[in-house]
Amino acid sequence: MLVVSAVLINNILLIRFLGNCPFLGVSKRMDTAIGMAVAVVFVLSCSGPLTWLVQQFLLEPFKVAYIQTLAFILVIACFVQLVETVIKKVSPPLYRSLGIFLPLITTNCAIFGACILNIREKYDFLQSLIFSFASALGFGLALVIFAGIRERFPFARIPKNFQDTSIGLITAGLIGMSFFAFAGLAK
Repeated sequence: MLVVSAVLINNILLIRFLGNCPFLGVSKRMDTAIGMAVAVVFVLSCSGPLTWLVQQFLLEPFKVAYIQTLAFILVIACFVQLVETVIKKVSPPLYRSLGIFLPLITTNCAIFGACILNIREKYDFLQSLIFSFASALGFGLALVIFAGIRERFPFARIPKNFQDTSIGLITAGLIGMSFFAFAGLAK
């Protein structure tokens, strides 16, 4: 149930409104959206459980929980640097198309928020791993759906006042409403 909840019912992007910057920034093309989704899945799947370990075995025992934000961002930044290096070597066109959004994963509130939610919800290590992976899948799902729709905008007859950002936000709202429907089914 944790997986279904994280992917559909409490989607980190569309329901919790975390990670909107890359959602709007890299969703104009499907290949870029998929690349960002894969990067977020890797970074969050690795950093979520590791930040849980940092919290449980370093911050709480040494009573330095006040540096949680700094510690979590350092862990996330390490994985982002790894992803950035790999993408730069493996796929230079994807690296260029992701542009500034790839290093900004370090401060992506979806990743940081999921790490904080692992602690706030008092998940154990396995639950933290599952929740982090499922949240990343939910982020990727929403991003890819949105990119698929946005790719069709140039072929649609959209009134001039609604072009670009306006129709993007309207579309994101409609996708978000469809995810809200899953919450109704779960009750």
